[in-house]
Amino acid sequence: MTEVSGIGQFPATALDGQDFSARCADKSCFFVMPDTHQQIRKDEPKTMQAIFGNLLQLDIKLVIMWIIGGVLIYLAIKKDMEPSLLLPMGFGAILVNLPNSGAITQGDEIGVLNVLYDAGIANELFPLLLFIGIGAMIDFGPLLQSPYLLIFGAAAQLGVFAVMSLACLFGFNIQDAASIGVIGAADGPTAIFVSQYFNSQYTGAIMVAAYSYMALVPIIQPPVIRAITTKKERTIHMKYSASTVSKQTKILFPIMVTLIAGLVVPRSVALVGFLMFGNLLRECGVLDSLSQTAQNVLANLITIFLGITIASQMQADQFLNPRTLLIMGLGLLAFVFDTFGGVIFAKVINIFLPEGKKINPMIGACGISAFPMSSRVISKMALKEDKENYLLMQAAGVNVGGQIASVIAGGMILNLVAR
Repeated sequence: MTEVSGIGQFPATALDGQDFSARCADKSCFFVMPDTHQQIRKDEPKTMQAIFGNLLQLDIKLVIMWIIGGVLIYLAIKKDMEPSLLLPMGFGAILVNLPNSGAITQGDEIGVLNVLYDAGIANELFPLLLFIGIGAMIDFGPLLQSPYLLIFGAAAQLGVFAVMSLACLFGFNIQDAASIGVIGAADGPTAIFVSQYFNSQYTGAIMVAAYSYMALVPIIQPPVIRAITTKKERTIHMKYSASTVSKQTKILFPIMVTLIAGLVVPRSVALVGFLMFGNLLRECGVLDSLSQTAQNVLANLITIFLGITIASQMQADQFLNPRTLLIMGLGLLAFVFDTFGGVIFAKVINIFLPEGKKINPMIGACGISAFPMSSRVISKMALKEDKENYLLMQAAGVNVGGQIASVIAGGMILNLVAR
């Protein structure tokens, strides 16, 4: 007889896999199965920990980030504020702030959002590809009909340099201050490009501020404009005479802008060049299919990736700190300064213009790069003041000029500040 684990005794030959019932027919041996219920009870704490362990890791910071994500989703769906970006950003903020989220890198496990971030944002690829789509969407016709409108785009970049200086005063190093200042360009891809170029540790907050305030242009700009203009100024009519811009001019324009910007501000070549390349696809007349692809498929695909990948930088530990709140505040100031700069510049020009030739100073506010939202906001404001005051074309001209000015401003920052 053989004793096994002190459980019982049975013939040794029973170990060879033969039929136990035949060997134990005389009831001279017996076999006792382990207490499986007891084993399950022993493993129960581990099982419960695997199921409910994440709940024990919840803290108030994670919940706050869920709320922030929910607010972004609400603004996208309910208020229709930049839904293509705010919705993915909001959902991504929830995604990356779940305990032990598999969407982001955890120890040796690489998260898919970190892979996308390294592949498309860390190397500035996504913003540049998006610029091709933006360029293909823009019609520079209104600007080419009135080229002087470009100067308002330059004036409205006041927020970039003013906030950059303020950020330095608040203790940010020069690279981070430059990255924060570019929020004032009102151009999300440019803000991403510059902050990544300087490897800013506040990239997540900068991205959120840039895109959030772009969506909030209809809320931010009107009060600022009304505060610094009079009723009489807001009702100034501007004559618009539609003229045809030749195809040759539209083709030469993106090429010349790239050459001039590249010679004056070399660091802006990537930003300006991709924007103008997209516009050249639109205007050349022989690549309509590529132009449509850039405007729709490419722009939409990159926007999806960009929005949800930005969220990888919105992890609670990195995002919820006093510096983030300060950056959000400085970003708001940047948009206010932009609006102020464009409007005041127009008011100064009016001093030297005769009656009948004066500029409605509200169009100066369109110099920010939030295209075409800002031009729509100003057009609606003008019609609200006077139902016969149509400023859409002039506002659109300034707005597309602001698109060019914003990327050049970003390039100037790259030129002025050492990495």
